[in-house]
This record gives sequence, C-alpha cells and structure tokens, in this order.
Amino acid sequence: MKKQYIFRLWLACLVTTLFFAPFSIAQDLREVPQSEAQAQLSYAPVVKKAAPAVVNVFSKRTIRTSGSSFGGSSMFERMFGRGIFGPQERVQQSLGSGVIVGEGGVIVTNNHVVQGADELRVVLADRREFDATLLLSDEKTDLAVLRIELDGETLPIMPFATQNEAEVGDLVLAIGNPFGVGQTVTSGIVSALARTDVGSGDYSFFIQTDASINPGNSGGALVSMDGELLGVNTVILSRSGGSNGIGFAIPAAMVRRVVEAAVSDGEVVRPWFGARLQNVDRDLSASLGLDRPRGALVSQIYPKGSAARAGIKRGDVVLAVGGQDINSEQGLRFRLAIHKVGEQVPVKILRDGAELVKQLTTRAAPEIPLRNNKSFSGTHPFGGAEIANLSPALAEEKGLDPFAHGVLVLHVQSRSAAGYYGFRPGDIVRELNDVIIEDVADLVRAIEVGEGWNRWPVRLERGGKEVAGTIRIRN
Repeated sequence: MKKQYIFRLWLACLVTTLFFAPFSIAQDLREVPQSEAQAQLSYAPVVKKAAPAVVNVFSKRTIRTSGSSFGGSSMFERMFGRGIFGPQERVQQSLGSGVIVGEGGVIVTNNHVVQGADELRVVLADRREFDATLLLSDEKTDLAVLRIELDGETLPIMPFATQNEAEVGDLVLAIGNPFGVGQTVTSGIVSALARTDVGSGDYSFFIQTDASINPGNSGGALVSMDGELLGVNTVILSRSGGSNGIGFAIPAAMVRRVVEAAVSDGEVVRPWFGARLQNVDRDLSASLGLDRPRGALVSQIYPKGSAARAGIKRGDVVLAVGGQDINSEQGLRFRLAIHKVGEQVPVKILRDGAELVKQLTTRAAPEIPLRNNKSFSGTHPFGGAEIANLSPALAEEKGLDPFAHGVLVLHVQSRSAAGYYGFRPGDIVRELNDVIIEDVADLVRAIEVGEGWNRWPVRLERGGKEVAGTIRIRN
C-alpha cells in the first residue's frame, strides 16, 4: 500500500510539472525593457518618413438642375412648364486622400474621389495648398492621377514598395484623412491577399487589411514598415459606414502601372490574354488530374490573340502568370495588367498532366473589325443613335464580353426616335427587319429595307439577355 501511495504521489507531481511548465516558460519570456531604446519602440520613424507624402484631395463639382418647382413630377411639369424659376445650380464637395508618388508633383488617388470634379485642390501635410489638374482617370481600377504646379517648391515622395508582394501577417500603416478630421495614422496587419470579390472594377484584386480605414481615407496610403507604398486604400466593408476592420487597398504594382501610363502616354492600354477562362472547382480538378482546385481552365481561344500566339490551347489549365499563382480569370487579368503591352511574360500551364511554361508577348485587344462609327437621323427607330462595330477592343473598353460580335449602340440622344423606342447604350443589335446584323453595313441596309414600314421586328442583346419585339411606327 505504501509503495502504491508513493507511486501515485510521484505521478501526480509529474503531471503537475508537465502541465504548468509551458506557462512558467512563457512567463519567463516576459522581460522588462533593458534599455531606453527598447522602452521607446514605436512606429513614429515610419510615420515621419511616409506621412509627409500623404495629402488631402478636395474636389468641387457643380450640379445643374432644371429648377422645377414641382419636385421633378413630370405630370406637373407638363401642365405648368419646366423650370419656372429658371435653371438652378448647387456645388457638391467631396474629400479624400492622395499620395505623392513622382517628381513634378505627381499624385495618385481614387477615381471616385475626383470623378466629375470641376475643381481640384490638394493640401499637403504641412498645410501648403495647390490647385491640381487631372492627368488620367481610370474607372476600371478606381485610380486617378493628378499633377500640381510646384513653382520651384520641393515635395516629399513616397516610393513604391520594392517587394513584389506583401505577405499575410505583415505589419502595415494606413495614412489618410478620415471624416475630414485631419491626417490620421492607424496600424494593423495584412489580413489577406488577392481579394477579387470586392468592389466593381474590372481589375479588382485587393490587399485586405485590418488597419482602420474610414470615409475620407480613400486614396490614402497603405504603408510598409520600410515607409514604402504597398497600396492605395480604396474601399471598406461596413454596415455602419465606419471601419469594421475589413479594408482594402489597390496593390502598388497596379498603382505604379497606372501612374507610369498617365505620365508617359496619358492613357492606359492593357494587355489582353485572348482567351475565356473557367474557374477550377473540386470536380473539375479531379477530372484534370490536379491534386487540388487551382489554376483556371482555358475554355475558348480568340484566333491570333496573345494566348493563341503563345501556343496556349483550349483545355489547358493556366497555373501561374509572371511567376505568380492564379486561380481565376480576374487574377489573370490583374497579373497581365501590371505589364506594358509588348513585354514577354512567362505563363505556366498544365497540359495532359505535364506542366509547361509558355512565353506570352502581351498585346492589346485587337480592334477587328474597325469601329466604323455611324450616327443616324430621322424618324425611324434608330434616329438619334450612334452605333459601331463591336470588336474585342471596344468590348474591353465598354466592359462587355470580348468574344461578342455584332453592332453596339454607343449613344442615344435625348428626345430622339431611338430614345423614344427604348434603345440604350450597350445594346447589341442582332437582327432588324429580318436582316441578320453582323456589322454597321448590315444595319444600314436593314434600315433601308424598312423605309415606309409600320412594323419593325428587332432582336438585340441587353445585359447578356436576348430581347426581341416589334416596333410599331406611327405615321
């Protein structure tokens, strides 16, 4: 009995020691700062380096209204007339942030901060003020590039991050002017990379951070611990309108490309892959022999496009572009968009179970056929409409399917026959008066065929859906 008692006591001591040992070790790792330098660890050196390059951007836009005194009610306007008190104007002001990124006063901000502005003003961190001009506005990435006149003055510049990629867990600072309270610095980490299901841009590919980002931070800087620009803060996910710890920034690689294009060319010409891609899910990955869902499957190839010229075929799985893994068409678009047209980019593919690397020379979307813009007048259904031949280049410009073809409605004049009969910009005309419409010449011929008719059968594509009906002309 005595031996059993001693054994149980020994076992209890052993278990107690093993259980509390980690806590003792962890407690021992906590140390009182041994020097003044350790006691004063701070982000202040990074802020002092980066913050002077972050500016406030004030935009002013004049909105003109008809001056109707009936709250826009069309019935009362028809009875008593429009604009009894004459046209009225109101000034709409907005506030955002920006980052000085280039010599000569080049500043990058969000497009939505400056869109439609009649007047732009930039206020530096040291309270100097400058009028700004817009060099480039790019809705697809929600970026805009401004320039201010320096008159010999010098400005601080924030360099772009030298690393190709941030990593999840990296410490970051967000600098901007939230709610107009003045320049503010918040800290956090990189929460995720390559977020694509956020925002409305065609090249959505964001760095996610938990650093507090609020209204007014738009266009401000996401800064690395080296004081370099990791990204431009652009959007938050929030039900209340304030920060919930989920903010997003446009990566520096894309920002740099847009800034370079603004300074050198005044426009962004993006490479086009020339293929339609399909995301790889679990079932598809198993049938393709992949160990897990990854890459993007090539489901359609545009003849003589960049992908076809590089030797990429239908059925290939694109695994990486420029050394970076991709898992969606949006990710591939981003990886190509950070390159200039004419550059060579390695593309890793999977074909018949083997991984291959193809050298792709980046090319812009071709304008084949040529647009051949045509404006119509008269009382027929297309009177007041401007149309053009649809090509991959025009489709990319308008955010349409680049594989679509036919005739695109570019513009419809107000109070025109085309407007009256319901045509809209973005409509793709497929058939008119029993004539199949492949190009502008076909539409001209179909209109000539219908002269004098009271009924005009029409078929078009709108928002990806087919719409068909018969337009009745009143003589």
